[in-house]
Amino acid sequence: MMLDVALHRNLRDFPLEVEFCVEKGETLVLIGENGSGKSSLLLLLSGLLLPDSGKIVLNKQVLFDNFNTIQVPVEERNIGVVFQNYAIFPHMTVFENVAFGLRRRKVPASEVRVRVEEYLSLLSLESLSGVRANQLSGGERQRTALARALVIEPALLLLDEPVSALDAVAQERMRSELRSYVRNADIPCIAVTHSFRDAFALGDRVGVMERGRIVQTGTPQELMEIGSEFLHHFFNGSSQKGNNHP
Repeated sequence: MMLDVALHRNLRDFPLEVEFCVEKGETLVLIGENGSGKSSLLLLLSGLLLPDSGKIVLNKQVLFDNFNTIQVPVEERNIGVVFQNYAIFPHMTVFENVAFGLRRRKVPASEVRVRVEEYLSLLSLESLSGVRANQLSGGERQRTALARALVIEPALLLLDEPVSALDAVAQERMRSELRSYVRNADIPCIAVTHSFRDAFALGDRVGVMERGRIVQTGTPQELMEIGSEFLHHFFNGSSQKGNNHP
């Protein structure tokens, strides 16, 4: 077991209460309607939002434990995060954005260049290396944010709508590459999405979130066979509006 989580946090409209684990090389995709707590959970895991109680253990290291007053700072968690708004620096070039985390960790300049160029190539960003982020398209910003998250070789990867800004062809390629990366790196990954296509293509397991709780989990095939009330509602409601059903 690589990631073990039991958390409670009072949100504005309801309490977020979750308990789950994610194995090495496994991707857990959380899907739910707007305001169900998916993005708040990523903030709690990353350390950008403080739980009211609970415990987070990653690779046998306790990142948070309110009972024993443990709270590992964000910069010491070695977690790669891609937020829905990308959170890249508009005044920096693509290269500088991707290199940012490595430089904060005092990685030697020669190694920074090698690793950044590797991930620029992986995400087809080589030709944009010297372009400032404020000149990028939405898809280019998203790939830059992914490269920045991956280049630090994180122990845990957190993705908020990881392929939403890409075109259909690029989405399919990125889903495949993300799954391959997580398995080859042998790290746990948690992704959140509104899209069933993304959830079923990315996830080894899918968790359905509703008002701060994970109300159902299973493999994509298991959830399709169960045909839960939530899935029926989602397929016949919000997902059809965005053509996100598989």
